[in-house]
Amino acid sequence: MDENRQNPLFTPQQHEQPAATPFYPAPPAPSRKPKRLAVLVSAAAVAAALVGGVGGATLVGLTDDAPASTTTSAVGTATGQTVSNSGADVSSVAQQVLPSVVQVNVTTREGEAIGSGVVLSSDGRILTNAHVVEGASGDVTITLSDGRKYQATVLGSDSKADIAVLQAKNASGLTAAKLGDSSQVQVGSEVVAIGSPAGLQNTVTSGIVSAVGRELSDVGQQEQRQSPVGRTSAQQGPSYTAIQTDASINQGNSGGPLVNANGEVIGINSSIYSPSSGGSVGIGFAIPINDAVKIVEGIEQG
Repeated sequence: MDENRQNPLFTPQQHEQPAATPFYPAPPAPSRKPKRLAVLVSAAAVAAALVGGVGGATLVGLTDDAPASTTTSAVGTATGQTVSNSGADVSSVAQQVLPSVVQVNVTTREGEAIGSGVVLSSDGRILTNAHVVEGASGDVTITLSDGRKYQATVLGSDSKADIAVLQAKNASGLTAAKLGDSSQVQVGSEVVAIGSPAGLQNTVTSGIVSAVGRELSDVGQQEQRQSPVGRTSAQQGPSYTAIQTDASINQGNSGGPLVNANGEVIGINSSIYSPSSGGSVGIGFAIPINDAVKIVEGIEQG
């Protein structure tokens, strides 16, 4: 997938080549009625900018005849009961979950992409987003929170659900994440996001569940996109129903966990809503873990 904007943070190897310039042109000015433009950006296969230019974030435009608005109602309908915060100890949650979170490095024809992943088993089964490993050339590299590295194969992926399963080679003794029940997630509950935004591994942020039941299929209209090398492509947006959070997630967080106050994974961070030039504006989306597990089971069963 194509990199949609320049990121000011770079990994060492990315200093060797200039960063990609923004390549999604602004929409034409409305001729009659004002339109709103919402941008849904995958929170990313690319940490900063892909070496070589074209890279992995998904961007989908949404327009209609409603007046311009900065509210989240542009994305979909949400349901949920507001509850009081539980006063989660973010430090304790982070210590519990970090060993189960990996950084995923992928080599594609365009360069290197970076995302995150969640350890599912002690022998190295890893859950991540499909867009993180899309276009991978050969094995991918996973890095544990303690710095250990493994080569991993892509067992399978479901691009529509944006879920992929990896298998680390010769791995043992990994710490599997504790999975929660996303059907019990309530609006207002405190959550923690962990991943590698901009390639900064073991980054921890916190926030609350802003909404549940966000229907992102409405944002899945095909958009023509122009790459820095003049290539256009049309890609369909995500179709899953998401958990919305204001925990800060950015490019590189894709595939990483959204966890509750008990350190249980309740979602897989996948996208952000960005109405401006990019970065986190406190509107992120995670695939509910119950849905992700069903997809994983289907992939594993072939």
